[in-house]
Amino acid sequence: MTVKLVVGLDGADTGDRALAFAKELAGRIGECELVLAYVIEWSPFTFQTPEENATRHKRREEELTTANERVIDPALAELKDAGFTASGVVRHGDVAETLNAITLEQNGAQIIVGRASAGGISKRIFGSATQNLVMHADVPVTVVA
Repeated sequence: MTVKLVVGLDGADTGDRALAFAKELAGRIGECELVLAYVIEWSPFTFQTPEENATRHKRREEELTTANERVIDPALAELKDAGFTASGVVRHGDVAETLNAITLEQNGAQIIVGRASAGGISKRIFGSATQNLVMHADVPVTVVA
């Protein structure tokens, strides 16, 4: 039976560390598939002008394309060159909720993410995406420092 690990990438070194850990873990597991996930933070509750709404769909599609080209595709190529089975997903949404949803859709056994070091008032009020994921995920979450 193939074990699926979902790896949350962010286009930064935190995602790189999560991916490195996932590769090591997948190597130990053996029959394993890595699902690379990149979530573009987006809220449907943002208030916008009619002009902004007119270009919103186009902008979202451009963001998906850019995320695939800059983050997912290079990581997939590296994994496949190293002999790993891997796939990629890019979505808009709340990071914690969307990573959990992707994991459930893919029948993932675990989520692996990097620990972000960002701070500030918004983190203290709302919490970080990583904290929210750990608290609410339906599968085990590994946070890589």
